[in-house]
Amino acid sequence: MRRSAALAILSRDHHQALFVAHRLRRADAQTAAVQRARFLDFWEREGRHHFQLEEELLLPAFAEYGDAYHPLLLRVLGDHVSIRAQANRLTAQPDAGTELLERLGTALATHVRLEERELFPLIEETIPPAELLELAHALAL
Repeated sequence: MRRSAALAILSRDHHQALFVAHRLRRADAQTAAVQRARFLDFWEREGRHHFQLEEELLLPAFAEYGDAYHPLLLRVLGDHVSIRAQANRLTAQPDAGTELLERLGTALATHVRLEERELFPLIEETIPPAELLELAHALAL
């Protein structure tokens, strides 16, 4: 199924997040510092903003037509909180070990797949096409 324009914008971000997650999970003692720095750069330039767009635009748009307490939305929001906490921990620990990197990489990859495979189809089924188009314009700003 082809993504709506609104969700295609977010799906492109997801592609980059999966790449970063893969690198985090494969980090070893020699590459940990580099992968930590790459993640933090991604987080500051894209990841944090991506979460903000989902929380402030996408999920409220869904709540206009669907259940704001849908278990999938609650899971997505919980993932955001957990990933933010892990990113904060990584920021505070310049010598973070590979275990933290692997845990964060796994959490990020699992979260992206949840959104792509379950959340986005639910949103596309729930929000009318005209509203999805308006949402696409808002997300592109």
